[in-house]
Amino acid sequence: MKPLILYDIPSRLPDTYWSPNTSKPRFVLSYKELPFETVWVEYPDIATVLKDLGVSPKKRSAGDIYTVPVLNDPNTGALIDESLEIAAYLDKTYPAKPIFPHGSEMLIRVFHSAYLDEAHPIVRLILVRTAEILNSASMEFFCRTRSERLQLSWEEFSPEGPKRDGDWAYLEQGFNKGEELYAKCGGRWVMGDTFSYADITVACRLLWFKRVLKEDEWARFSSWNGGRWAKMLDDVQQECHLA
Repeated sequence: MKPLILYDIPSRLPDTYWSPNTSKPRFVLSYKELPFETVWVEYPDIATVLKDLGVSPKKRSAGDIYTVPVLNDPNTGALIDESLEIAAYLDKTYPAKPIFPHGSEMLIRVFHSAYLDEAHPIVRLILVRTAEILNSASMEFFCRTRSERLQLSWEEFSPEGPKRDGDWAYLEQGFNKGEELYAKCGGRWVMGDTFSYADITVACRLLWFKRVLKEDEWARFSSWNGGRWAKMLDDVQQECHLA
């Protein structure tokens, strides 16, 4: 079997990978024990690389955009983008160790789109910390495009003081909602005792936070809800052979 090829965004971190969206297929590939290689692409180069691959852009109100992850499977000739579609492709093509068990794909798709932003929100502090771990070429691109998107100068994203305090309060409020929902799972995973892509989805958001937050900030975050979220990330990483 030829290794599959995952297109991802590098960083200055020791393990390099950090992005929640590109980490999802990485976790799936590792869970299914499929061989794969990573092609690292800096933010400003994504459009050129994906055009050369023949990947279609995504339509947005501000114009066409190109995003990773993208997965190239030389065993079938398939070229898939978007993390959820990659997961669905992998589960259909390589069904051992399913991540959409018991016909759950539709329900997990709904979970994927509805749960994270409600219970595990992204705040501007996370974006600021993300820029700090990127290589210089990607950092400039990341800051500029996010400032343009939100029509806000980068310096005003999450300065120390009331705005930063508000980010922390909003983040904790969201995770408290997540704690209430997780209390209804009735087991170790989102689907009770059955591991699924839903757990990978949550874990990759947590991985992003852990990778970009400063040590004292992660310690603060991981103390919430009795340490549930740090433990969940550890559990999923172990399940996916990434611990």
